[in-house]
Amino acid sequence: MRLTHVLPLAGAATLASFAAQAETVTVATVNNDDMIIMQSLTEAFEKSHPDINLEWVVLEENVLRQRLTTDVATQGGQFDVMTVGTYEVPIWAEYGWLTPLDDLPASYDKDDLLKPIRQALSYKDSLYALPFYGESSMLYYRKDLFKKAGITMPEQPSWQQVEAWASKLNDPDNGVYGICLRGKPGWGENMAFVSTLVNTYGGRWFDEDWKPTIDSPAWHKAINFYVDLMNQYGPPGATSNGFNENLALFAGGKCGMWVDATSAAGKLYDTDQSQVADTVGFAPAPVAETPKGANWLWAWSLAVPSSSDAKPAAKTFITWATSKDYVKLVGQQEGWTNVPPGTRHSTYENPNYQQAAPFADFVLNAIQTADPNDPSAKPVPYTGVQYVGIPEFQAIGTQVGQMIAAALAGQRSVDQALSAAQRAAERTMRQAGYYD
Repeated sequence: MRLTHVLPLAGAATLASFAAQAETVTVATVNNDDMIIMQSLTEAFEKSHPDINLEWVVLEENVLRQRLTTDVATQGGQFDVMTVGTYEVPIWAEYGWLTPLDDLPASYDKDDLLKPIRQALSYKDSLYALPFYGESSMLYYRKDLFKKAGITMPEQPSWQQVEAWASKLNDPDNGVYGICLRGKPGWGENMAFVSTLVNTYGGRWFDEDWKPTIDSPAWHKAINFYVDLMNQYGPPGATSNGFNENLALFAGGKCGMWVDATSAAGKLYDTDQSQVADTVGFAPAPVAETPKGANWLWAWSLAVPSSSDAKPAAKTFITWATSKDYVKLVGQQEGWTNVPPGTRHSTYENPNYQQAAPFADFVLNAIQTADPNDPSAKPVPYTGVQYVGIPEFQAIGTQVGQMIAAALAGQRSVDQALSAAQRAAERTMRQAGYYD
């Protein structure tokens, strides 16, 4: 809530004049903690940019994606800034839906952006979005529970080890579950995690001829493992749990382990937000039959749609919100564990961040080693680790996510879910003209 001060009449008139002249920039963003912090700093931005007024539309991830996709595809112009990811940016840029960002000020220091993130947000060597935070994935675990169970975390855990550990850590009578994983359906929710699991079991979304491979042995092994693991050692109602819900569960001491985004690390190590801050451990994302594609690459980023009628002001805002100065502002006001991670070399070179974030070097390495151009043990025609960089994937991934969630909930068998998912994907790809 913004405070309202009583001003002298002349001051009030001046303020009203400013407000009348200010250009409104409507920002659509996801309800993740880092974006909530960004929204809370509205006053700091407007104070330094009195000619710009920010309006916020903050939505749950799946809803945000639906709203933005509809608006940008129809050139609706509802939003001046869109929070998008590495999946959308090159596709939307090719369609002409996003504004190129070739005129950034020198002070922005584009070369300071991490190369994998910068490349993922580019199309034909031009940036079309600026990274707000970047991430890979990792395994979080409770060091106190591991010690009590006599478990030692190896340098590279396997999924078979994770299953064995989950059985030892699972204590539902005392409100602790062996493992928490995403179950909420959505191409960017449960399928972000499930895709990496399939990758490390040797699977892939499509073969070299763009034929779906969902009803394959690798997918069956991965999904049967996932469903069995969660049904035995996961929390009840897991199909309602995405990133935010699992973050709350782990931070509240309800999970022995959690495999998810590296961007959660700062929240889990913050004693104001996490009940387990003093006992969080971390390790690489687990592997099964191959290490390829076991950890993802993603960046929530800020872009200006070509339909915006406030492009200069929108560019001013996204440049500010992804700058070195913004990182410094968040570090000073919210604590250094809360700065947006995974975007800039300078963040990882900052001694304040290094001291506050024991996971910093680990996360940086995970981001730099994730390879969207080589995500599977078998050759693939697509780019992307936890998604496929084609327009049709948004629909396919969401459909498959719903079917796998149904299997997790016991509404259908894994065999039924994957068979139905295969047919749906084949139908979509055939209609899109990938093959006859």
